[in-house]
Amino acid sequence: MKIDGKAIAEKIIERIKTRKTKKFLAVFFVGHDASSKSFINQKEKLAKALGVDFRVYHFPEEKVTNDFLRAEIRKIVDHSTCGGALLQLPLPSGLNAQYAMNVIPREKDVDVLGERALGAFYAGRNPVLPTAVGVFEEIVRVRNADLKKAIVAVVGIGPLVGKPISTWLRGNAAEIYALDKGSDLGVLKRADIVVCGTGVPKLVSAGMLKERALVIDFGYGMIDGKVSGDFDAESVLENPEISYTPTPGGTGPVLVAKLFENFLQLAK
Repeated sequence: MKIDGKAIAEKIIERIKTRKTKKFLAVFFVGHDASSKSFINQKEKLAKALGVDFRVYHFPEEKVTNDFLRAEIRKIVDHSTCGGALLQLPLPSGLNAQYAMNVIPREKDVDVLGERALGAFYAGRNPVLPTAVGVFEEIVRVRNADLKKAIVAVVGIGPLVGKPISTWLRGNAAEIYALDKGSDLGVLKRADIVVCGTGVPKLVSAGMLKERALVIDFGYGMIDGKVSGDFDAESVLENPEISYTPTPGGTGPVLVAKLFENFLQLAK
């Protein structure tokens, strides 16, 4: 069964649309990556619908150094009228994303990617969850999955998806497997919920999973000229009881909605 991420996002938007703030959301964008520009456009569209002051600070790749980017971010986020900020990833090669993000104050870090916000999250003290964790929690809740009794496998343990979700799952799930793309994926047959975040198209197929598994796919890549997630949606005929988020139209819309939920929570 295909999970409609747009429908889930609309429910999030419905519950946050009455929250208002005069503060602005700052987005920092370096270079001209087409996918990043597309993601920013999606955020800007939702910002307009919510009445959020959305400001994009765009820097040409050839003029940016690590110190320059960090200094420019600091100038903006230090304004009292800035309620939240994020750095659009990935950055062009040669730039250190963590160095730049660490200048964003914890109370304005909507993605929860700076070291201060992450440290507070790992200690259970941050006011908002990392967006990927928020997406996971939202989809599990909508699907009425009993997380306390679930075996969860996280494929891909990177800093944006796998690591924060794996950390949050400790104490929230019955059993957790944290795997990278080179791991033996045979253990997926035991998992009730599978989270994918490697960016390797079609790494996981339906035949590798147990019946009625829930697949939450954050993967995004290109194969044969088409956008694809880590999960091979075409393989569902092998295991038709699976529920999965498609790519595109799955976790993406939910992530954008959760980002604005985080912003409005921090900006208040």
